[in-house]
Amino acid sequence: MQTTWTTTRREPVGVDSLNVRARPLNIYPADGSTGEVKKKKKKKKPKKKKLEQSDPPRVGLSKFFPDGVYPEGEIQHYKDDNSWRTTSEEKRYIEKMIMEDPEQTYEQIRKGAEVHRLVRKHARKHIRPGMSLTEIAENIEDGTRALAEGDGLEAGVGFPTGLNLNNCAAHFSPNAGDTTVLQMGDVLKVDIGVHIKGRILDSAFTLSWAPEYEQLIEAVKAATNTGIREAGIDVRLGELGGLIQETMESYEVEVGGKIYPVKSIAGLSGHTITPYQIHGGSTGKSVPLVKTADQTKMEEGDYFAIETFGSTGRGRIVESGDCSHYARVYDVPNVPLRVTSAKSLLKTINKHFGTLPFCRRYLDRLGESKYLFGLNHLVQQGIVNDYLPLYDQLGCKTAQFEHTIILRPTCKEVVSRGDDY
Repeated sequence: MQTTWTTTRREPVGVDSLNVRARPLNIYPADGSTGEVKKKKKKKKPKKKKLEQSDPPRVGLSKFFPDGVYPEGEIQHYKDDNSWRTTSEEKRYIEKMIMEDPEQTYEQIRKGAEVHRLVRKHARKHIRPGMSLTEIAENIEDGTRALAEGDGLEAGVGFPTGLNLNNCAAHFSPNAGDTTVLQMGDVLKVDIGVHIKGRILDSAFTLSWAPEYEQLIEAVKAATNTGIREAGIDVRLGELGGLIQETMESYEVEVGGKIYPVKSIAGLSGHTITPYQIHGGSTGKSVPLVKTADQTKMEEGDYFAIETFGSTGRGRIVESGDCSHYARVYDVPNVPLRVTSAKSLLKTINKHFGTLPFCRRYLDRLGESKYLFGLNHLVQQGIVNDYLPLYDQLGCKTAQFEHTIILRPTCKEVVSRGDDY
């Protein structure tokens, strides 16, 4: 039998065998410090503060859109015979060429639309009975200049802010000294213009604090949307007016137990817009609010303001009251001016407005004074046009809604459309 011997190795008795961890010997410097090495704390990078629009809006839009690309408006596809344009390679190529144009027409219009949306958002939130019309107008115009980043021919206000009350349908903006205060029973039309390098964005809405006029406002909004929906390349303007009228006049309003039919205001219309000319100049087209025999067609590339006006009155307007709106004639006649104040005023108009509409408050703002005689002389000589306020019959109420649209080669773009209307 073989014996197996087992040898057991003994570890030397020491610190490790007793399972006691050895502790490092602390040797301190002569200066008494602990000698510990402190870890450097990493400095946190300050978070970039998100740029926000002020209230009221006063921060220029280029800070939010540094690449110069602005939001596209609402896209509506063409109907019937023009539906092929949506997928046409040829039409897509034409649009691409337009977008590559150094003038970037579409982006100028879209910037104006974004300015309009922000300015009107604030206006719709803050306009209340008890405010003066001057206060309302100046707040809108200050916001427009700040967001558009201009106050002249490069950018800024496209035309005087229209603040048209009740039976006044259009062309009223308060002159200096106007003390009109908005009342609870008023129906207020707010017509705001923005321009970027002469490309004018024109859009309007109506406010009322009296429930009985909700149907009037709804009628006009629906009529404007009909005009937008039915507009398109090759559409005849007279027929489009008939569709607008049909929608408008399908509504009625009950006030004080009496029924009033809503009527389209026949003397007003939508219009084309060309650079620095709000009504498209001598070749401009008009979109009537009633059916007419006008066979003129809308065309590819047209830029239209589709605006409609409804009334509880006669549906006819007359000029009346103190004038606030003016615009220099595009093709200025060569008329010798012998009135010194008129010569001086014309230089101011040419420098700051060109053919853009302006009002007396804008001349006041530029430091012009005692200019009425010279201004009236320019009107008499056919150099400047005056646009008096337009009124339906006393006691009635009028309403307005308006959008601007581009008839693009492939689709229809409602550039001024927003969440509000």
